[in-house]
Order: sequence, then C-alpha cells, then structure tokens
Amino acid sequence: MASLILKPGRERSLLRRHPWVFSGAIDRLKGSPASGETVEVFGSHSEFLAHAFYSPASQIRLRVWTFDQDEVVDADFFRRRIERAIHSRTSTQANADTDAWRLVHAESDGLPGLVVDRYTDTLVVQFLSAGVEFWRETIIDLLVEVTGLTRIYERSDVDVRQLEGLSSRVGPLRGAFPEKLILTENGLLFTVDLAAGHKTGFYLDQRLNRRQVRSLASGRDILDCFCYTGGFTVNALAGGANSVLSVDASADALSLCQQNVALNHLPGERHTVLEGDVFQLLRKFRDEARSYDLIVLDPPKFAPTAAQAEKAARGYKDINLLAFKLLRPGGLLVTFSCSGGVDAELFQKIVASAALDAGVEAQIVGHLSQAPDHPVALNFPEGTYLKGLVCIKK
Repeated sequence: MASLILKPGRERSLLRRHPWVFSGAIDRLKGSPASGETVEVFGSHSEFLAHAFYSPASQIRLRVWTFDQDEVVDADFFRRRIERAIHSRTSTQANADTDAWRLVHAESDGLPGLVVDRYTDTLVVQFLSAGVEFWRETIIDLLVEVTGLTRIYERSDVDVRQLEGLSSRVGPLRGAFPEKLILTENGLLFTVDLAAGHKTGFYLDQRLNRRQVRSLASGRDILDCFCYTGGFTVNALAGGANSVLSVDASADALSLCQQNVALNHLPGERHTVLEGDVFQLLRKFRDEARSYDLIVLDPPKFAPTAAQAEKAARGYKDINLLAFKLLRPGGLLVTFSCSGGVDAELFQKIVASAALDAGVEAQIVGHLSQAPDHPVALNFPEGTYLKGLVCIKK
C-alpha cells in the first residue's frame, strides 16, 4: 500500500479526527496510488495517523476512511458504514413522518463524498469524491443488498466532481424509472423530478423548517422567494395562509409548484406564481409598496467556500434588506443560507446589518438548521451547512 508523510506540525487536524488533509500539508508520497486508492498516512515522526483515499486532482488531497490502523478498507468496511448510517436514522426516528430521507451524509457518516437519498422505494446517489468513485460498483451492490431496494438513480452532476478530476454522471444504475416520483412529507405530497431536479430531486434537508412555516402561516399573506417546486408554498397553504406568492427564476420549477398545490387539493385561488429574478422582483415590490406578513428567503448556494464569502455576503444582505422593507409590522422573515463558506455567526451578522440598513428593528425568535437525517459529525463542523433564522419585525 502506498503511503504519505505529512510535514512537521501538519498532523494536528488528523489528531483532532478531522477527515481532510490539504495538498500543502504533504511532505512526500511513497508509491504511485491511483486516484481514489487507499493509502496510509503518517506523521513526520513516522507515526500512523489514518487510512485515507488519495485524490491527486483536488486541493483536499486526502480524505480519511478510518483512524484505526487495524481496520481494513474493503467491501465489509463499506457495508458496516452504510448499515451504521441507516441504523442511526431509524434508531433516532430521523426519518419520521416522511418516506423520503437521507440515508448517507458523506463525511458525517464516515463516507466522504457519498450521498444517498431515499425517495419511497428508490435510492438516488451522488459519488462526489475520488474515493467513493473508486469503490462505486461495490457501493452500488451493497446499497441494493443492505436496503433491499432495486431502483438506484445517479445524480453525480455536482461541480465538486470537477475539482476531483471526475466528469458528471447522471442516469439509472439499477432498475427502471418513471420520470417523476411522489413522496409524502408531514402528510403532504410532492412530485420529484429525479433527472432534472435540484440536488437529488428535492431539498430533503428543509423538512422540519417547512413544517415550521406551516405552523406560522395561518391567516398570513406570504411571499415565498426562490420557491423551487413549492416546498414552503404547499406547507404555507396547508397551514391556512391567506395568500401565497411563489417566486422563482425557473418556469419548470414553478410548473411543479403549481402541480404540488393541486396534488394536495389546496386552494389554488390563494396561490400565485411569478417567474423572474428574485433580486429584481424584490426591488420592484418595494417600489410598488407591497407588503407581506411572512417572507421566506431560501436562495441557492452563494458561497461554496470561504473564498466566496465576501461576495456572497453582499447578495444575502441585499435580499434580506429588501425583505425587511416588505414586511409589515409584526411580520416574520424566515431566511436561510446553505453556503458552506458562510457560517452561522457570519450569517446572523449579515441579517442584522440588513435590518439596520433597512431602518427596522427586529428580533430573532428561532434558529433553524438541516433535518436530523443530515447529521453533523463533531469532528467535521463543515457538515453544518444549512443556517436559518426566524426574525420578527417590530
């Protein structure tokens, strides 16, 4: 087995059990490992640190499989990790009230770069790192064996694959597929487009936050920005909203949003969709002196890494400032960031700055995050990517 030796002092993160090693930490490589192949990692004093996979194209040159020197990375290893991940969801009821949830959450489940979502009787997988790409056929076979499900679809079309030197892959891996599936979440139905939908087809991480909006919706006029296929919209209408305006730049997403409203037999006369750029439309609404009782801001990822945080901060501040101006007194802003480069502390500062510049006083009355089927390993705080605040305008 090939091995890598780290520079003096660069073993500290591994000693804290963080699973990443960047290229600049590596002193020398012994052997010629293929992309994704398992290597041994040693400190500068030849002390064993971890078994990790080698990713020559990525700045994250190593991702750790195990810190146990005696643990062999083979098919049984992946079986144990997959079974452990599934058991953690069922034992904590992280999959309660839904038939769609995340089975494997990459580094947080000890399988860096592997995402597995279950939609009813179908699995959707993402192989996002060189290591899981190296083991892809083994992992696919094990998912069928462990879950008993025979339909698997791949959505490895995320930009991070390019950083790993991998091309995009999309399509069925096992079984035959309908174009769309219908999932049940908190008693509501949603149509999922596996082939063309965002992420693996639906934002499973927002499940509890959608339920929260449902509980706050009664009698309110609601603006749902970046609504996608209507997760928050459907919950707001189910919660008794007086009206909901759903805004998104995608006509296809808005069409599915309308279908999901109809699928749940919700009052269509209380629902309107509007296609367009959210930034421009928020300014237009401000100039028209529109106002709302509750606004949801769930934008796409503005800053995948900390390097883009400054630019992303301007975007987050802009939309939150405009939202505060559109809120009626006593109105609620439910605002999110899914950007890994913007942590919770920075996001709260951005929203506070937006309120200040909007000339309003507001309070935080709730902190929101990803659903528990998207766990965060204590040694991998980067797993906390979804941040949300519920703010009330005084």
